[in-house]
Amino acid sequence: MAEELRITANCQAKRLKSGGSQEEEENVKQEENGHEAKRFKASQEEREDGNKKYPKRKIVLLMAYSGKGYHGMQRNVGNSQFKTIEDDLVSALIRSGCIPEDHGEDMKKMSFQRCARTDKGVSAAGQIVSLKVRLIEDIVQKINDHLPSHIRILGLKRVTGGFNSKNKCDARTYSYMLPTFAFAHKDRDPQDETYCLSPETLEVVSRLLACYKGTHNFHNFTSQKGPKDPSAKRYIMEMYCEEPFVREGMELAVIKVKGQSFMMHQIRKMIGLVIAVVKGYASESIMERSWGEEKVDVPKAPGLGLVLERVHFEKYNRRFGNDGLHEALEWTDEEKEIAAFKEQYIYPTIVNTEKEEKSMMNWLETLSNHDFNSTASRMQADNQDPKNNDPEGSDGCGGDSD
Repeated sequence: MAEELRITANCQAKRLKSGGSQEEEENVKQEENGHEAKRFKASQEEREDGNKKYPKRKIVLLMAYSGKGYHGMQRNVGNSQFKTIEDDLVSALIRSGCIPEDHGEDMKKMSFQRCARTDKGVSAAGQIVSLKVRLIEDIVQKINDHLPSHIRILGLKRVTGGFNSKNKCDARTYSYMLPTFAFAHKDRDPQDETYCLSPETLEVVSRLLACYKGTHNFHNFTSQKGPKDPSAKRYIMEMYCEEPFVREGMELAVIKVKGQSFMMHQIRKMIGLVIAVVKGYASESIMERSWGEEKVDVPKAPGLGLVLERVHFEKYNRRFGNDGLHEALEWTDEEKEIAAFKEQYIYPTIVNTEKEEKSMMNWLETLSNHDFNSTASRMQADNQDPKNNDPEGSDGCGGDSD
């Protein structure tokens, strides 16, 4: 109210000072009308919201979650058959008082956008969602109070009103944890947990992964995209395999990949093809051939082990990170919490599930079913034969789409 009185007084002072100039009077009227419109819109939102105490603001939330048992990140409003991460998140936002209940049914009302659309069973340590919320007191704590322990909000920052976490994202970094016996040569190495990754084989793996760097046509690494589709071209900034380590008696390694964006199944197929080459099922030449127009049979590695590590906003940070009004979207202060969450919820889930369900071991046994020299016509014929159906099925789990 004090602000409104100040604006009105200023406008009246301008009238007196102008001496009745018609042009300046018009400007004053427009200014008054503009403030009236803003006040009307604000009061209308407050009436609809029913909560005047806390202002609505555009924010981003830093999320971490274990994806086991969920059918991906993205919510399917009206479909309760398949539970998603966003189902639990929206419920917590409503119950904590951050958003009105009707915003849960129409997420556009809160301008909700996730940065990456992780799919079935895939986890995240650095997912970012943008949305409008009521800035209630202790907001992060209150949201977490209504979330299961394997989904956490680790940070919150104010952003510009037009911020969209998907559109403003410059790049995404994923990791893929897998047992090292995935790289054991099919003819000369043990095919179980007794295998240990040698420095020589690790060097081969990293060299093959590095071949993906740059811009390539990845139409063979996803579905429903042809070689002429411009959107099949993707830019990979880096891809490598880290040193192996032992956890729960199993030797594991982590592959890291950073790219502008990824299509569904792309990362899993990129890793699947390298595994096929290292194990001796396919020649190295298949990699370059897979980027050409020819249809190539590219195997898709299991979804278990894939984790969205972080998302990058370099351009936004350069533009708004030091403007005095907004913060850079960096999470240095949250690194310890992120690491602790991965140790408690993500890594144990991956290792224990692999030991119990043997998803990698079972998938490796299917590599011999692939014909890495097949032509498009041969593959079409094989696909019509029910005996040659993909043993993984076509449930759409990929986790590496944005």
